[in-house]
Amino acid sequence: MDRLTAPLAAHHKACDEAFADLEEAVAKGDWSRADGLCASFSTALLAHFGVEEDSLFPAFERRTGMAGGPTRIMRLEHMQMRALVEELAEALRVRDDDEFLGVVQTLLVLMQQHNLKEENILYPMCDDAMEPDGGNLRAIIEAALAGGVPA
Repeated sequence: MDRLTAPLAAHHKACDEAFADLEEAVAKGDWSRADGLCASFSTALLAHFGVEEDSLFPAFERRTGMAGGPTRIMRLEHMQMRALVEELAEALRVRDDDEFLGVVQTLLVLMQQHNLKEENILYPMCDDAMEPDGGNLRAIIEAALAGGVPA
């Protein structure tokens, strides 16, 4: 059976692909397509953050007693990325490709570093702490991400 956090790692990849598609659309000047891709990417990313912050992190913290550790850092990074997504949407709204591409680069680096920390440190810690009884939590994660998969 897959680990508890496998759907989250797979969702990282789906979000990364949607992000790359968005960046490509702006680079080609296809603003209409970029509008839809940005909305889809934002929805997916916020769904991802939401299920981690509302379900995975609290369960991990209850199980381990580590409320101020890695989950605190991930929440702070989520806040930074939410702000960057808002900047991205604003640059897209005013059709400022230079601003958009600048924010894209910052967000890309932050997402890559964040995902590496989650996939290589936090997710294995969650899997170890909550297996084998993480079935209900996995169902919650899968249901939350099903509505936030980039098209």
